[in-house]
Amino acid sequence: MSDTQIVWLNTETAAKRLGITTRTLYRFINEGGLAAYRMGRVIRVKQADVDAFIEGSRIEPGTLGHLYPDPVSSGMAKEGGDEGDDSDPDADS
Repeated sequence: MSDTQIVWLNTETAAKRLGITTRTLYRFINEGGLAAYRMGRVIRVKQADVDAFIEGSRIEPGTLGHLYPDPVSSGMAKEGGDEGDDSDPDADS
């Protein structure tokens, strides 16, 4: 037996701690991402599990490149290439 007491959170408190809605919390629980326990008619979550979930959700640096467009300089190069394509038909005539 451990001297450490389990701190139980209700779903509303757990969702607030995570900064999400209770509906999203239930989805995380249902998908197995977060452990939860049914005690009679209520669902409880261990605070330690919520804290571990937060730490496990940490984004590693350099993994979000897909979320933002290419730098402006490469976009300008593409536009410059388009202008060259427009001038080709004029050169042929």
